[in-house]
Amino acid sequence: THQTVVLEMGMYAIGEIALLCEIAQPQIGVVTNIAPVHLSRLGTIENIVTAKRELVEALPVDGVAILNQDDERVLSMASASQARVFTYGLAPEADLWADNIESMGLDGIRCTLHYQGEQLTIQVPLIGRHSVHTVLRATAVGLVTGMTWDEIIRGLQSQQAQLRLVTVAGPQGSIIIDDSYNASPESVIAALNLLADLDGRRLAVLGDMLELGDEEVRGHHLVGRRAAAVVQELVVVGERARLIGEAAIDGGLRPAQVHFIDEAPAALPLLRELIQPADFVLVKGSLGMRMDRIVTELREDS
Repeated sequence: THQTVVLEMGMYAIGEIALLCEIAQPQIGVVTNIAPVHLSRLGTIENIVTAKRELVEALPVDGVAILNQDDERVLSMASASQARVFTYGLAPEADLWADNIESMGLDGIRCTLHYQGEQLTIQVPLIGRHSVHTVLRATAVGLVTGMTWDEIIRGLQSQQAQLRLVTVAGPQGSIIIDDSYNASPESVIAALNLLADLDGRRLAVLGDMLELGDEEVRGHHLVGRRAAAVVQELVVVGERARLIGEAAIDGGLRPAQVHFIDEAPAALPLLRELIQPADFVLVKGSLGMRMDRIVTELREDS
């Protein structure tokens, strides 16, 4: 029988998480970060904070609020909870913290965890340095639910631990980094940082990032500037993604290295020409852009 249920508390408006908490009555709540997503619906970052804070406000006295110490807006929620607060992050001020973070490329990451005077160095199959926060969150939940270190490590090192970002074989011996499920400026830059850790020729296929509201132009420009420092070829898909391409050219890519495409299927003939043996190809965009179609077709070419 199942003893634990893990639920994602999604929202598009203030009040929705509060309603979900009335239904689910969670004992443990994890708030990961505050990012400029759904701004077209929620309007401001402050409204996103208000909406996510509903989770910690709903926790019972004997519950636990697990908060990201590295995000000031998340940490500010501590005072809103009657539950015990457990923090995680990259500094010793957190209850659970990590340092010595090292990317092992597509083999995962290595880091040292610190908790109550103990330290433990582990390697896990999660890809990209940014995944250390995923390691910390999962470890925090394990600790507050009474799991042993052996149980926690076994879970973290499971090959099923990798989340939405996966690697698949592509054409001509290339490797496709499939992060096509969704996108925000923060997550795209994290994926580009992973790409930068890989030795070889690097391509990125980036689609529109939706629901950014007033942050739309700035967010796409930030991604474009980071892409310019990482990739040898950039394919942008969609009207908004043109901003990524334009910023990448401003950031130093030659116009011939940046390719503007209207929709995902139209990128395939170009990619089949661009991809060379042993290339690394990142595919990412908002769910509504259906960038997964590119991954499916390129996998079939492998």
